[in-house]
Amino acid sequence: MLDGQGKFRRNPIWTGWSRRPYGLIMKRVRVVLGVVVLAAALGGAVPAAAEVAAGPGLVWGQCPPDPGPADPRLRCAVLEVPLDYRAPGGKKIKLTVSRLATAKPGLRRGVLLHNGGGPGEASLFLPSRYALAYSREVLDRFDLIGFDPRGVGYSTPITCGRSAAELPNEWVLPFPAADGSIDDNVGFARELARDCLANGGDLVRHVTTANTARDMDRIRIALGERKLSYSSGSYGSYLGAVYASLFPERTDRVVLDSNVDPSRVWHRQWSLWDSGAEARFPDFAAWAVEEGGFGATQAEVRERFLALATKLDSAPVVHPKAGPVNGNLFRAIHRAYSYHTLYFPELGAWWRFLADGGPPPGWGDPADVPGVPQDNSTAVLLAVTCGDTYWSHDIGQYRREVEVNRARYPILGGMGANIWPCAFWPAPIEPPVRVTDRGPSNVLLLQTRRDPGTPYAGALGMRAAFGDRARMVTVDTGNHGAYDPSTPSCAITEAHRFLVTGTLPRRDLACAPDPVAPAAAARVPLLGTPSMMVDR
Repeated sequence: MLDGQGKFRRNPIWTGWSRRPYGLIMKRVRVVLGVVVLAAALGGAVPAAAEVAAGPGLVWGQCPPDPGPADPRLRCAVLEVPLDYRAPGGKKIKLTVSRLATAKPGLRRGVLLHNGGGPGEASLFLPSRYALAYSREVLDRFDLIGFDPRGVGYSTPITCGRSAAELPNEWVLPFPAADGSIDDNVGFARELARDCLANGGDLVRHVTTANTARDMDRIRIALGERKLSYSSGSYGSYLGAVYASLFPERTDRVVLDSNVDPSRVWHRQWSLWDSGAEARFPDFAAWAVEEGGFGATQAEVRERFLALATKLDSAPVVHPKAGPVNGNLFRAIHRAYSYHTLYFPELGAWWRFLADGGPPPGWGDPADVPGVPQDNSTAVLLAVTCGDTYWSHDIGQYRREVEVNRARYPILGGMGANIWPCAFWPAPIEPPVRVTDRGPSNVLLLQTRRDPGTPYAGALGMRAAFGDRARMVTVDTGNHGAYDPSTPSCAITEAHRFLVTGTLPRRDLACAPDPVAPAAAARVPLLGTPSMMVDR
């Protein structure tokens, strides 16, 4: 998931864990990551960020252009890793790695690696973003490391051979039809699976969480570090948990935000989106009542939301740039902008436009780069989601689950339980990694109570899996991401304390957000910004 946590299509929202609607981002500086230039095609030349490392180390050089805010100290290198770790001496792929040296001599503890979520988020420039959020004490002790995971961005990329226009949001994130039917989703999923497998080359089956975790350990070795510290959220929480399970004695300090339940990957985790949207809706409804014009009570706001979505199912409203906005696209927009309270006003603007003919909200154009696969993040999303674990091929199962969730959780109309291309994917090349309590007690879990992208129920699963290895800090908000500079809380305090001292809380903690001045509250969150909405 945190995901968080994007590539933008013909409309502002995307799919997955770390993607957010684009319109607002056009007006604000992104904190998590920007649009990255991807390699031209699988097997083609990877843009040279630096020389390829010839030995165990890394040769640092200039980074590719950073969409900003750029830190001039950031340096990049390229590392070769095995395509298939079962045949480590065979074909190699490239990873592009970044380093922001911030640690002070005498205080330096090691390196702190980051992932942007997704799966499918480019993460090369994350050190520059996190350097703006970490305390001085954290920065004094760690050099910050980022990398584009295998299959992504400046690392050897994959593609499904689809254009942006062939990946509409309500299909990639599969919303049922207005009557609840998933028949059209079945056809789309089957064809997209076919295209991804046909165009993904020999890499697509090897873009998995376990292999990305193994890549992380190769990065650790190349950096010459005995241990690796890690901080990430959303899907990155699962990646960190897998690394901590494969290499427990090589972990130093691990912070996982917006947590995935490792026992639910991936269909059952995605199904939590339906209940997560319901848990989050009262936060928006409370804002809407206070704002005025959406309903006098939270119950009335909910009633009007459902009525508007139903009306749009049969009578879409045409946006000047987005085209027809039907009920499912409206549901997707709502889901995306619910990731953080900072974006409730943008969601309110959509309501006014669709219900009352108000001014049309902004809508970002795709930020395409010549020669760049437009579907790279979709390809990685599916490669990881379908390659990590087996999905049922029983179409009737998805029909039944959608019917149940539509009745229980009508906000998203059963989207979370719907069928994905994974139902038409070959069996994974290896079983999923089991996350357990075997290893050092060095994992800090951060979570918000009503996170719609990685719901609280999933975090409880992660907490149970780690047992005494972990402590959890829960914040009483509905934003996606507890490590959130725009909403300071005990989560940030405890994360900084743990990274600096290595001391976990004596017990699990819970708190409300800290009171903050308006200037502090205006900062863009790390995980919950609209560019990574639809956080998987």
